[in-house]
Amino acid sequence: MPEEPGRLADRPLTVPARSRLPLSHPGRPGVLAAHAAALAVGQLGYLDPSSGLFVLTAQFLVDRGFCCSRDCRHCPYVEDDSAASP
Repeated sequence: MPEEPGRLADRPLTVPARSRLPLSHPGRPGVLAAHAAALAVGQLGYLDPSSGLFVLTAQFLVDRGFCCSRDCRHCPYVEDDSAASP
């Protein structure tokens, strides 16, 4: 059964929630670069630079239309204080 459409967090899709990718994360610059590159060419996701795991982009998650509550790194529905800085 499909979920109800979610309300997007108040931040750009290029900025993940700090709770999902903390500013102190050692791989943050590489993750942000890989995510931005995937968004730029319309890919569904990218390979995490550290683990090699496939990570869905925020745009894919928006297009899906709801939060699945599985702690996706780029979940566009999670609210926190990350809107102020990348």
